[in-house]
Amino acid sequence: MSGDYNDLTRRMDGAIAAFKHDLASLRTGRASSNLLDAVNVQAYGSAMPINQVATVSVPEPRMISVSVWDKSMVGAVDRAIREANLGFNPIVDGTNLRIPLPELNEQRRKELVKISHGYAENARVAVRHVRRDGMDYLKKAEKDGDIGEDDHRKESDRVQKLTDETINMIDRMLTEKETEIMQV
Repeated sequence: MSGDYNDLTRRMDGAIAAFKHDLASLRTGRASSNLLDAVNVQAYGSAMPINQVATVSVPEPRMISVSVWDKSMVGAVDRAIREANLGFNPIVDGTNLRIPLPELNEQRRKELVKISHGYAENARVAVRHVRRDGMDYLKKAEKDGDIGEDDHRKESDRVQKLTDETINMIDRMLTEKETEIMQV
């Protein structure tokens, strides 16, 4: 079972990584270069991630700076940021775009918390699917005679413990993100 246990661990870690990525894209009161990860720019005939046509940095807590490498791409980058529905209004300054982050109002903060809860639930569901696959594998192995009843029970407990630890980690990450979002 150890090879399969490692596979279950890897898959649960994948659910955590996806959840982390989702949380990083949520806007809190602070600027982060991750906020523009979802922006794709129409450049040279195809859609490219913004980090392939510009450098994204955070010079101060409420400001994102985008330094476009090719002067002819400034308009396309500006358009892509505005059309990404992130609520940003870039200020063009030569080949640089400055994006001031507006203060989050109470209603928007609550919406972001609700969205983060949705992301957490998706991560928990993914973890439970991995758990179910592990338990199904154990049932089949016992039925086929590959493992005994005692081993089945021991491995089931191990899978359940891994599941509980992973879900606790998701809950802790959610609580941290909520605190960060609600912080004024």
